[in-house]
Amino acid sequence: MRNLGKVIARGLGAVGLIALAACSPIQIGSRVLDFGGGGGNAQTMPMQPAMMPSGPAQSFGRGPVQVALLLPLTGDPGLAQVGQSLANASRLAISFVEANPNIAENITISLRDTGSTVAGATAAASAALADGAKLILGPLTAEAVTAVGAVARSGGVPVIGFSNNPTAAGPGVYLLSVLPDMEMKRSLNWLKTQGRRGIAGVFPATAFGQAQQTAFRQQAAIAGFAPSAVYTFSNVEEARQIVDQALPQIQKGMIDTLFLPDRATAPSFGVLLAQAGIAPDAVQIVGSADWEGDPTIATASPLSGAIYPAVDPAGMAAIAADYQRQFGGQPHALATIAYTAVILANVNTLSMATPPYNPVLMTNAQGFNGRDGVFRFLGNGRAEYALVIKRIMPGGAQMVEGAGL
Repeated sequence: MRNLGKVIARGLGAVGLIALAACSPIQIGSRVLDFGGGGGNAQTMPMQPAMMPSGPAQSFGRGPVQVALLLPLTGDPGLAQVGQSLANASRLAISFVEANPNIAENITISLRDTGSTVAGATAAASAALADGAKLILGPLTAEAVTAVGAVARSGGVPVIGFSNNPTAAGPGVYLLSVLPDMEMKRSLNWLKTQGRRGIAGVFPATAFGQAQQTAFRQQAAIAGFAPSAVYTFSNVEEARQIVDQALPQIQKGMIDTLFLPDRATAPSFGVLLAQAGIAPDAVQIVGSADWEGDPTIATASPLSGAIYPAVDPAGMAAIAADYQRQFGGQPHALATIAYTAVILANVNTLSMATPPYNPVLMTNAQGFNGRDGVFRFLGNGRAEYALVIKRIMPGGAQMVEGAGL
């Protein structure tokens, strides 16, 4: 693989389940961003003066190739907070390039505010093209990435977006994030080595839940599984019905593995399973990369022993201290994506090619090595990551298998 820069709460019960289902988290990047109370992952960080969407860009870097970075810096406070953290991480990446005599400075980053609307993202993308951008990094949400992709495609400029909703991907619009396809593939392949055969999945009746369900079905077929059941829920009563329906199959061993990828409701499903008398060792629960770092997941005793795929934590550990010194506070979990995107954009064979960032180079099967580990872009714009497998334990999540595709 190419080396980028040569380094690179307890169970909630029925009431909690209703509340979580009614206030579904927004899916962006390779993690979930929760708005409102109880998320536990929001970080406090200094905010630089915000720009109006499509207003003057903030520039950093000294290279000849213009690269636009589109992030929400105003508007919804939750999105703006994440956007600022990603902007900070991008500055760290440029500082790394500038401080390393062995790396050429090939790009100049122009940071533009998208606000928290599709219209703002569209305006920012149009302004970036007018300024001669050869590549667009960001934005965050699937709707914004789709809108930016339409603008960029008209100008022949590729996009590396940060959404983890696979519907936003397409030719020339790459998603630098852990997608449901890869999560399911990694988990299913590991389960196969463990001799698991009776798999079932439970998914929320949301757009992202549908994307997870589709990935589950497709990757299960590829791995040679025939799912025993696939369930969808939209409220607590449906959740209880799912547990009641699955109980006989679990007791007979027909279901030995249950996928609960939705971070918000997984603890409540754990409670419902326990209330139904299902012992923790009777069924292997499988989560998603969005579980990583969630304190409610980590302390939910009914989920003890559950496994989930995750990005290699070494990348975040590598930038956290520098981030703290330069910006104060801790970086958001998505910061490594922005860091990787900037280092990737600066890679000589991509940025100085003719034309720069062309599809043949971007989809090189050998892939790249970023802060979240090894990844590669496919022709359909989706990414494949090498993910680790972790297990929920009383003392904290433990890695049970290293990174793999």
